[in-house]
Amino acid sequence: MNDWILVGTASLKKQNQQESTIAPLEVKVKVTHVMISNFDSLVYGGTIKADYPVTVGRFAIGIVTEVGNDCYGISVGNRVYFQPAKGCGNCFACKSGKHSRCSDVKIAGKNFNGYLRDFVVCDYHDVTVLPDSVDDFHALCIEYVALAEKIYDRLNLSAGQRVAVFGGRFLGNIIAQVLQYHKIIPLLIDNNEKNLKRASEVGVSYALRADDDLYANVNEATCGQLCDGAVYNTSSKISPSVCTAILANEKDMVLGGFSNVSFSINAQDIIEKQLSVYGISNGYGYIDTAINMLLHGAVNLAPFEKHVLSDFDPKQILADKFATASSPNYPGMTIFKMIL
Repeated sequence: MNDWILVGTASLKKQNQQESTIAPLEVKVKVTHVMISNFDSLVYGGTIKADYPVTVGRFAIGIVTEVGNDCYGISVGNRVYFQPAKGCGNCFACKSGKHSRCSDVKIAGKNFNGYLRDFVVCDYHDVTVLPDSVDDFHALCIEYVALAEKIYDRLNLSAGQRVAVFGGRFLGNIIAQVLQYHKIIPLLIDNNEKNLKRASEVGVSYALRADDDLYANVNEATCGQLCDGAVYNTSSKISPSVCTAILANEKDMVLGGFSNVSFSINAQDIIEKQLSVYGISNGYGYIDTAINMLLHGAVNLAPFEKHVLSDFDPKQILADKFATASSPNYPGMTIFKMIL
């Protein structure tokens, strides 16, 4: 049995996984699919710091092979989604039972062991049973939808309002779709033609280039009122100052994404327009909501390519993804199919 462990920057080791017995509240799960994301590659390359040594892999699903005597609502053979984020268990919110308000959320593959391994033994609360109608590909993207829903919740908008979404790669596209699901009108802004085309393919009416005509185009789309909110994808290469420029006064802006990329914001616009700025970097607390949204067809992933690999070299793939992480082109999802 294999376990791919990151022991330092760009230092990934394959180790033999020890057999584990399960406690009454634990399950043993055979990992079937792991999606390798830019987040994983940035952890691998050292851009995002990890608590070494740590097993990589933030997004994964599997099949339950053993169930502890005191587990409820889960059975051998269930297909499950692994929680990509957990409450720390030590902050005031966690100790008060309000885990969704944790002030120090831990992330799989960064602060605790991820899922690029053959088997996982964990507390049964750390997995969620998947409905049959949610296929494997959509299941691997659950936290993307959860993060988008968390952003929508933070913006606290009403139907018909307009929100600028900066960055049209995979996450930006999903954010725009989730906003549409809630009858918010997204204006997806990107400079890559493929990303703009994908936005149109999933029904986004306003897919705009971040060029000299952007302000005029936003004015036209909003009847001169500018945007009621904005979401800046942290991996976007568009200047955040463009984001603040097209926001109306006293509105909210969310900096959202799984990647903690460094950038600067025009503080003058924030102060003069009295804008509120929030950061969201995970979908913790919104996983069940995201699954329900997928059940209701809230997100269309058909335009996106996926590469399913049953023969793979994790180190090479992580290195390649790290080298191209800043590319404006979205290369598609890389999924490792683990051998059953």
